[in-house]
Amino acid sequence: MNEHTVITMKDIAAALGISIATVSRALNNSPSISRERREMIQQYAREHNFTPNILAKDLRNTKVKPQKIIGIILPEVIHFYFASVLDGVEKEARRRGYRVLIGQSHERHDLEVELCQSFCESRVCGIIVSLAKDTKNYEHFTELQRLGVPLVFYDRICHGINASRVVVDDYHGVHNAVTYLIKTGCRRIAFFGSPMHLEISKNRHNGYKDALLEHGLHYDESLIRICDNRDDAEAITPELLDMENRPDAFFAINDDTAIGILRAVKRKKLRVPDDVSIFGFSDGFRSRASDPQLTSVNQRGQDVGREAADILIKEVEGILPADKVNKRIIRTELVIRETTRRLPEGDKAK
Repeated sequence: MNEHTVITMKDIAAALGISIATVSRALNNSPSISRERREMIQQYAREHNFTPNILAKDLRNTKVKPQKIIGIILPEVIHFYFASVLDGVEKEARRRGYRVLIGQSHERHDLEVELCQSFCESRVCGIIVSLAKDTKNYEHFTELQRLGVPLVFYDRICHGINASRVVVDDYHGVHNAVTYLIKTGCRRIAFFGSPMHLEISKNRHNGYKDALLEHGLHYDESLIRICDNRDDAEAITPELLDMENRPDAFFAINDDTAIGILRAVKRKKLRVPDDVSIFGFSDGFRSRASDPQLTSVNQRGQDVGREAADILIKEVEGILPADKVNKRIIRTELVIRETTRRLPEGDKAK
């Protein structure tokens, strides 16, 4: 386990071949467990950085009611999309008399767990969250649900948790973008995506793949890269441009990655979009500030934030049933600028 791994009582029980109840009693110094066994379990917990969930015990024993405060967890607030979601949440919350507590996971599972605990200690009435990239253990979310804390996922959702969610139509957004590239004459389209354990990554990859196959193009794994930031894109793109049969277009998982691709293409003295077309995803301010201006998929972050806040507040106020999963899908739209060719006369972008 690395330094950021957060273990649970379930993990300790599995490692030591004992029950979770035995672990719990030992960590609480119960006299029903022998001293030697207690010390053995407690030592293992210390060596593996176990942090007891004092939140759960604290909330079970309190009668203090939640306040009209919403907690929101952002992977990174510096990204335009997440900042847009936050803006939407704040505006909708303020309009309806709620305040917002903000936390960043910085793409780390351990910080995500800490934020959930901190928000509950602050008596938030519910939490809106997008998963950190390395989150694969969802016990902190199941604990929130067990404690009756309303939970709404956005963007990066968790299918292992039966909770409400607001998502962008990632599949059709990418499918439409790649279809546009094909209609403008592109035939070797590279795909730069994020880690495939994330649901949005799978959906966007599937949209890309299906668009190729529907138009009779070969799906070539040599054109696929796990790359979701500008620095990596600048480093990786030259490898593809040096291929004998190089790509004539790139689809990037976000605008930052697309701009990294653009910089690498320009260094190779290739013309954009005549030699290489580039399509981003987000449609943030960087897409308009790049040279040439970036074609992108607008994922309407403010709408995502407003819908997530609306669901959460309605669940808190009993307008929507808290025990039912409420789902909303935000449609994307293509914003055509200068890094892609124009469609033939009479054809239209979706």
